[in-house]
Amino acid sequence: MFKLAVLPGDGIGQEVTAQALKVLTAVKTKYDLDYTFQTGLIGGCAIDETGDPFPQDTQELVAQSDAVLLGAVGGLQWDGPDRKVRPEQGLLGIRKFLRIYANLRPVKCWPQLIEQSPLKKERIAGADLLIVRELTGGAYFGARGTKVVDGVNKSYDTIEYSAEEIRRIVKVAFELAGQRRRKVTSVDKANILDTSRLWRRVVEEEAAQYPEIALSHLYVDNCAMQLCLNPAQFDVLVTENTFGDILSDQASVLGGSLGMLPSASIGEGSALYEPAHGSAPDIAGQDKANPLAAILSVAMMLRISFKNSAAAKAVEKAVDTVLMQGLRTADICTTGCTCVGTNTIADAVIKALG
Repeated sequence: MFKLAVLPGDGIGQEVTAQALKVLTAVKTKYDLDYTFQTGLIGGCAIDETGDPFPQDTQELVAQSDAVLLGAVGGLQWDGPDRKVRPEQGLLGIRKFLRIYANLRPVKCWPQLIEQSPLKKERIAGADLLIVRELTGGAYFGARGTKVVDGVNKSYDTIEYSAEEIRRIVKVAFELAGQRRRKVTSVDKANILDTSRLWRRVVEEEAAQYPEIALSHLYVDNCAMQLCLNPAQFDVLVTENTFGDILSDQASVLGGSLGMLPSASIGEGSALYEPAHGSAPDIAGQDKANPLAAILSVAMMLRISFKNSAAAKAVEKAVDTVLMQGLRTADICTTGCTCVGTNTIADAVIKALG
């Protein structure tokens, strides 16, 4: 029996997760999925109830689960410079708890949404790439602090990587490229940073183990430009934590909206699946949120954790069908389309599943 932990979190996380679960239920019988799920707290709602953004009960639930489906965390009521406990600490906590180190973010230019992008359609047509971001190292986790030097406040954030940290994320990228179009682009800043020079050396070492995969290198600034000029050239992009954070958000415009971007995070424990968007408190509870990223995250879960590619493809095809029908939530709605709510578009996906 497959055990799923469901952590809806805050804001629209509650709504989109509910719709994603409806889709998962719809494929359960057709594809003989044997699973149960339990719901837990994370983020701001967990702070309100327990004082902890990743409470002990949730840790125990996650520890007993084969995968985790997460909504979103955060909201204005938990913001503020004086707050020592923040919802985002729940995300860092669960990633550490699950020993997650690789974030997978597929970015696809859906033909039906090509007009949604601010980029020219002839530049982005056919773009279908996967960003593999290292998730536990770099400046986000290195030594940091603030000190006074000669009466001047100075702050520092340290970028640190070991060869093994680099090697394991690069292995993930090469393995995934073997299931796609057999191209890996490694992104670094090896002309400036020592960590990037180590990164490039390890990538070259690992590439020797995958002779069937074509490898290229790009400096991060050039990569950012190429994502605008010719994103269809990319298959799998692999990079360190900070670069991956920035590039994946930049690439989101190719999909028409953050509401279309799923993600998976994998490592030594259970995998974590979540839409790439935030909690969007300004539209929470109004039936306006786009649930398609959460639904596509379920498709990733079906493929990776359930190991059921047929079910994953069926969900992805159903999303494609709904977009072809012209149904849109507000974030992707244009002239000539039918603007519908969160529940309606999810129900349309279920109907398209047959």
